[in-house]
Parts: sequence; structure tokens; C-alpha cells
Amino acid sequence: MDTFLPPVEKPKGLIMMLVYYFMRRQFGKVFSPLAVHSARLPTAFGLFYTKVGRLDKKLTLPPETAMLVRERVARINVCLFCIDANRYYAISKSMDMDRFNALEQYRTSPLFTDAERAMLDYVTELTKNKRGDPELFARMARYYSEREICEIVWLVASEHLYNMTNIGLNIHSDMLCDISRKKEKRRENAK
Repeated sequence: MDTFLPPVEKPKGLIMMLVYYFMRRQFGKVFSPLAVHSARLPTAFGLFYTKVGRLDKKLTLPPETAMLVRERVARINVCLFCIDANRYYAISKSMDMDRFNALEQYRTSPLFTDAERAMLDYVTELTKNKRGDPELFARMARYYSEREICEIVWLVASEHLYNMTNIGLNIHSDMLCDISRKKEKRRENAK
């Protein structure tokens, strides 16, 4: 299905041209959110998305926990681009893909701890109902520090930013996992 706005093939401004160049060089294509959304806005908007990524590096939560939160939110919101991008990131960082694959069954899967179940229940409630349930919060707070709780809420909120941008413009998957597999095959063939 087509995006609501056509991708910008030739961006304006030196910075955006460089971003397009390096993205094509690294991935073989310009990602749809950049070509459909960011290319139409002042550079500061695109830099804000980059800033979110840099802020994620300051989290004290383990990266896999952060990705589980992002993936849970993206799946609930049905943001196909984000689901694909989160999976691509998890694969590229050699995270436990069994846990990503079992995420829909986190409540019963032995792959998740009680702490993760409590956190994912809270994330689910916050995402689906746009409110924090006091009982779910209290359960999560037994396992996570105040800072970690704030980080979890940050992850939910910032993932919504990505999700709503993509959903609002009908941006779907860019098949990033396929790009990852092709890169891996090239590396294997080069050996």
C-alpha cells in the first residue's frame, strides 16, 4: 500500500542530501520515514528523531529490555515500519530472537521473568488505554528503580512518536530484515 504522501526523491538542503547519500550507501535505500516525513520538514525535526536515538543510549535498562518495550508498543499500535526496524536492530545486536518471537505470549512464556511480565503488563495498559493503572504500576515498581520506571515510560512515549508518524502517513515496512539477511549472505560469501 502506498504512503499518503509520495517519497521525496531529491531532498532540498545539503544536510538532507548527505543523509540520503549515507543511508543509500549503508542500506541500499532511503528509509520511508525519512523520505516521506523528515524530508518535508526543517532539518531540526529530523535531528529530533536522531536525538531520541542518542538519548536511548543513556538508558540504564539493558538494551534488550528497551527493545522489548519498543517492540511491544509498536505491535500494539500496529506500526509495521517500527516492528520491522526493531527486529532489524535486535538481529544486528545479536539479541535473543526467541524472546522477540514469544513477545505476544510474554505472560505465559518461560522466556520472560516476573519482572519483565510486570513491566510488559504496565506497558501494554499504558499503550492500549493511555493511562497508568496503579496496581500494575505498583507491581512493576517492586522490580524496577524509579529511574528505570521513568525510562520505561520514556520508551513508551518516544515509541508512540515514531509509531504515530508512520501510521499517520501510511508508512509500512521497508523490509529491513531482508536487507540484514542480504548483508549477512554477502559477508559469508566474501569469506
